[in-house]
Amino acid sequence: MFQPMKPLKATATTSQPVLTIQQIETIFYKIQDIYEIHKEFYDNLCPKVQQWDSQVTMGHLFQKLASQLGVYKAFVDNYKVALETAEKCSQSNNQFQKISEELKVKGPKDSKDSHTSVTMEALLYKPIDRVTRSTLVLHDLLKHTPVDHPDYPLLQDALRISQNFLSSINEDIDPRRTAVTTPKGETRQLVKDGFLVEVSESSRKLRHVFLFTDVLLCAKLKKTSAGKHQQYDCKWYIPLADLVFPSPEESEASPQVHPFPDHELEDMKMKISALKSEIQKEKANKGQSRAIERLKKKMFENEFLLLLNSPTIPFRIHNRNGKSYLFLLSSDYERSEWREAIQKLQKKDLQAFVLSSVELQVLTGSCFKLRTVHNIPVTSNKDDDESPGLYGFLHVIVHSAKGFKQSANLYCTLEVDSFGYFVSKAKTRVFRDTTEPKWDEEFEIELEGSQSLRILCYEKCYDKTKVNKDNNEIVDKIMGKGQIQLDPQTVESKNWHTDVIEMNGIKVEFSMKFTSRDMSLKRTPSKKQTGVFGVKISVVTKRERSKVPYIVRQCIEEVEKRGIEEVGIYRISGVATDIQALKAVFDANNKDILLMLSDMDINAIAGTLKLYFRELPEPLLTDRLYPAFMEGIALSDPAAKENCMMHLLRSLPDPNLITFLFLLEHLKRVAEKEPINKMSLHNLATVFGPTLLRPSEVESKAHLTSAADIWSHDVMAQVQVLLYYLQHPPISFAELKRNTLYFSTDV
Repeated sequence: MFQPMKPLKATATTSQPVLTIQQIETIFYKIQDIYEIHKEFYDNLCPKVQQWDSQVTMGHLFQKLASQLGVYKAFVDNYKVALETAEKCSQSNNQFQKISEELKVKGPKDSKDSHTSVTMEALLYKPIDRVTRSTLVLHDLLKHTPVDHPDYPLLQDALRISQNFLSSINEDIDPRRTAVTTPKGETRQLVKDGFLVEVSESSRKLRHVFLFTDVLLCAKLKKTSAGKHQQYDCKWYIPLADLVFPSPEESEASPQVHPFPDHELEDMKMKISALKSEIQKEKANKGQSRAIERLKKKMFENEFLLLLNSPTIPFRIHNRNGKSYLFLLSSDYERSEWREAIQKLQKKDLQAFVLSSVELQVLTGSCFKLRTVHNIPVTSNKDDDESPGLYGFLHVIVHSAKGFKQSANLYCTLEVDSFGYFVSKAKTRVFRDTTEPKWDEEFEIELEGSQSLRILCYEKCYDKTKVNKDNNEIVDKIMGKGQIQLDPQTVESKNWHTDVIEMNGIKVEFSMKFTSRDMSLKRTPSKKQTGVFGVKISVVTKRERSKVPYIVRQCIEEVEKRGIEEVGIYRISGVATDIQALKAVFDANNKDILLMLSDMDINAIAGTLKLYFRELPEPLLTDRLYPAFMEGIALSDPAAKENCMMHLLRSLPDPNLITFLFLLEHLKRVAEKEPINKMSLHNLATVFGPTLLRPSEVESKAHLTSAADIWSHDVMAQVQVLLYYLQHPPISFAELKRNTLYFSTDV
């Protein structure tokens, strides 16, 4: 701002002034002071950064900078007058108009000649923009400053001052904001915005939804040619005075939106993981940027499809004067956030109105500048240096909750983000009729690039009349919800880390620890010859004089008895403490096994079966044959593939083969109930493939380079191997062996 100011000042005292001194002082008001504040800040900060070590403190510099924001307030208060003065001078003075349309300003220091051009209006907005940007910088600094560092409280204080300052000036800063006023003459502000999937004419469309102080606007980004300024197109709007939420049981039976088949969603995830690995490889090998761009484009397409097709939770909005709109969200958390934000605004005295086409145009035009969510939430939009999130297993114990006003039936669910959206991963049991539930339940949650964990606390509703017509489920009431960042440093320590999450007056206590994927991939052979977990399958069947281990038979029998119609059987994780209890009982060959099985939650039994196969010292389909299975599944000629895959089964030791065929038939029976339990053959292959095939440590080292590669490339092949056998017509042991051995009936 000094650059245009100096020459203008110089001419002001000549016989041909472009502007008078007073006009210059109005337009460039307080610029000298703002400059000096920043110069002092910069001069103090620079040496600290150059002689950097983690003991250096500089929070006080940021705190001081924040406390001098009053100078900006003076600039902001004068901002409109400055703009008007510049505008008037432009109209009356040709020379100044030329200058103010293309001001040359210095670019970054490193580049010699990088002068960029800006307009006077854009230049005057920069100091205001600076406050917003400093606030974002403080956010980032806090994110990367250890909580116990002496700078932490100082940065927090600076952020608090900046945020308060911002919210105090937000209303009167930006003429672009105040151009839009509500029918009552107040400033209309943007409260919340985000990308949601709308169901319109029975198909899914991605929309950007904007919630203003008095209206909800649903827009989509217009397609524009490269370099053109992007714009929004308004699809519909509802004044908040006319907006109602139909209760789930009222919502009219809408055209049914078919959920996207799970196995296709899993396929997309696999593709995305594979593309991610390819991009990393290309980068490591200094590949061509065009090849990387092509892969990124492909990845974006898959991620976009996943984002569009994965949400299933209905969020319905109704206009009192007519139409209903339906959004699908991936999480109950988002749904209640939108609902709460709207209901909070509706507590004010709102008026109904109709926007003229010009008003609507101005409002939609402001969306682009005001939006807070800029990118579709897919990972290919992220910068490379952003945290890739955590891959592996998060162990969470939900201990207890306090702060309920009256007794209720309470439970919690856990969600983590994965591939750009949130998924529900676990659910505690319902603790009945209490104000202080004590669950003490442990869950193992698989993380796929996750950065946040959410906990939602619900009151269970047993009233059969409160059924949601959209998805035929009884509606439970959210009592509280909270979210925490999964910070690799805190989570990756070997020990449990206990924390409390506060949500509208309710406190939930939980603990968590994280096991990285490389660790969780290890098979550890057991030294013990007793028990069944971690012991070779041949040793167990010999000791039991059985064809199929007792644990496998009992778990499968119980699942077929009462879990075959359970939604997400084998996919939803059981309570870890229950699984450990069952493991101990089977290992001790306790006579109470059957009694305990009949009482146990069915997901824990399914989890015990998976754990048994996961802990085998070598995979059920053996280390020796693993390379051959990988080659066989890659064959393209169907006859050759059939030959090879059957020959491989024949080559398995008898106990492995008989157990595998026994499990195979069971999984096929589970998949027959897919309309009810939502578990397709593909879903089951995804759950069991790696468990039955993943090689032991030695084997996997020989095969692949890094844990990430093991994961993305090999997991796909492991899933395909199991899927091949699941889709194959029944395979009998006798036929395979073509000899006198017959498949005994007691198995």
